[in-house]
Amino acid sequence: MIRINCGSCCKCCHNTEMPLTEEDIERIESLGYDRRDFTIKIDGIYRLRNVNGKCFFLEGRRCKIYEHRPLGCRIYPVVLDLEKGAVVDEFCPKRYEVSEEDIKRVEPILKELVRKIYGLKV
Repeated sequence: MIRINCGSCCKCCHNTEMPLTEEDIERIESLGYDRRDFTIKIDGIYRLRNVNGKCFFLEGRRCKIYEHRPLGCRIYPVVLDLEKGAVVDEFCPKRYEVSEEDIKRVEPILKELVRKIYGLKV
């Protein structure tokens, strides 16, 4: 989705609030994980669970399910600002490597993700 030279700082995997679609959950369950282990439901929205302040799937500096990770993780560091649209998250140290082309390419995916999770049309 977004191809940046990630330095594996894992900042995005600590204290994550990553929302999950039902498709994300089903894909991860197909790997043998139980949704009760890797999700938490907050305000009616499933999110990745944190264990000791880090994503359930973070092992050292690697994602245990990288090839099957949630869609929100795949398009990160592009996030949705309800006023500005798709933007690069200022929290990511590699944010400067994301091009305008990257943002435009994933914006429709991001909007669909927001629609599926939050029921918002953006």
